[in-house]
Amino acid sequence: MDDRLLTVLLLLLGVSGPWGQGQEPEGPSEVLPEESSGEEVPKEDGILVLSHHTLSLALQEHPALMVEFYAPWCGHCKALAPEYSKAAALLAAESASVTLAKVDGPAEPELTKEFGVVGYPTLKFFQNGNRTNPEEYTGPQKAEGIAEWLRRRVGPSAKRLEDEEDVQALTDKWEVVVIGFFQDLQGEDVATFLALARDALDITFGFTDQPQLFQKFGLTKDTVILFKKFDEGRADFPVDKDTGLDLGDLSRFLVTHSMHLVTEFNSQTSPKIFAAKILNHLLLFVNKTLAQHRELLTDFREAAPPFRGQVLFVMVDVAADNDHVLNYFGLKAEEAPTLRLINVETTKKYAPTGLVPITAASVAAFCQAVLHGQVKPYLLSQEIPPDWDERPVKTLVGKNFEQVAFDETKNVFVKFYAPWCSHCKEMAPAWEALAEKYRDREDIVIAELDATANELEAFSVHGYPTLKFFPAGPDRKVIEYKSTRDLETFSKFLDSGGNLPEEEPKEPAISTPEIQDNSTVGPKEEL
Repeated sequence: MDDRLLTVLLLLLGVSGPWGQGQEPEGPSEVLPEESSGEEVPKEDGILVLSHHTLSLALQEHPALMVEFYAPWCGHCKALAPEYSKAAALLAAESASVTLAKVDGPAEPELTKEFGVVGYPTLKFFQNGNRTNPEEYTGPQKAEGIAEWLRRRVGPSAKRLEDEEDVQALTDKWEVVVIGFFQDLQGEDVATFLALARDALDITFGFTDQPQLFQKFGLTKDTVILFKKFDEGRADFPVDKDTGLDLGDLSRFLVTHSMHLVTEFNSQTSPKIFAAKILNHLLLFVNKTLAQHRELLTDFREAAPPFRGQVLFVMVDVAADNDHVLNYFGLKAEEAPTLRLINVETTKKYAPTGLVPITAASVAAFCQAVLHGQVKPYLLSQEIPPDWDERPVKTLVGKNFEQVAFDETKNVFVKFYAPWCSHCKEMAPAWEALAEKYRDREDIVIAELDATANELEAFSVHGYPTLKFFPAGPDRKVIEYKSTRDLETFSKFLDSGGNLPEEEPKEPAISTPEIQDNSTVGPKEEL
């Protein structure tokens, strides 16, 4: 029998299946050695502290076990620690059948090797004593998100609804509720629906097969309905009779329709904005303290419905703590109200031409023009400093980059940096020393460009520092430097015309978060 069908049958019989303890483990479980019986596992802030000797005992005693592999020196682990403890307290208060534990990774190399731990923190979820195939946790890093992720694995991920009162109680309690209406609860589509519900933690799910509920909501076929207390109030996703319920299509539908037609950008909404997988974002910059700016939101919202799923409409309050967003688009607060559109995949930015009033019609026209390729993207650039070439390290901006970097008579070595980047600051002395060493060479230019304030048509910069070499000649060749960042290695690279031995160690660039806000566990500090 298909595993997902078995899951549904278990649910209908009141057995927990993969959410609880009513199913045999999929793989072999480790038998607890006799010598470890009676051994107590220590606790710290409500978290079991495990070792190589006590993991087997914990797996036997706790059918649902989340284990964090951490390192005492890891900054990300220290940030996660209080949230992990809060999650343990939340679950304990609910008497949930799940236990949280942790392992000091560097002190337990056998365990880190066994479970393929390559960075910290790494969280793994074990069920039914099975230690061979734990599920890796990639969910939220806040306490409530961790707890909810676990709730949906040890309890049902969706509530079965029997009558109108059940539906009303669910939709009254939550702002967004998704209900699956299925005529056959043993079908593949129900398994797909419940699988999605396990990970869509910010939405509450229910399901039903009751004919009176189909009639109540005007349904004649299997349908997933998203109920919401804003905008149009309801959005329907009919299940295709021939192809069935597609997990990807349903996921995109829920993300799109669970968001407001206009979403205000802030620290709470930014993770959802960037998780929506809608590539085009239209931003309206306004000052919400001004009545005439607030009035523009009505027209902005009116323009949004035809673009749902294709363009995400976002409002940015310039009077709030959003300077980083303004800087990213090269704007000042006094320029509001204004519009910008960005494709988050290409990072190309677009601005309206001229001083067109912001109305529903003008907003829609701007969106259409960008989508049809009728508007050229703009590139950020600082002004060229008067003394840009007076220091050993030359200062490049967007407006003089092409002229300097692709000068056919020069070999140009450029550091693309961010002012806040610690790796950039660490390598600055070596870069200055390199420029000083070659300052009398007419054919060599050592330069730097602030990539947070300047954008280039030739390529995008996605990590800091990024080092690129532009050798002399007419073919506009570009060589990316990925080796050790010290004077000796830089010099070898230049003297060889942009070549280094293969065995040279590589130093990674630190990736930039742009204006995103990642809400899931990560990044990890490598071993």
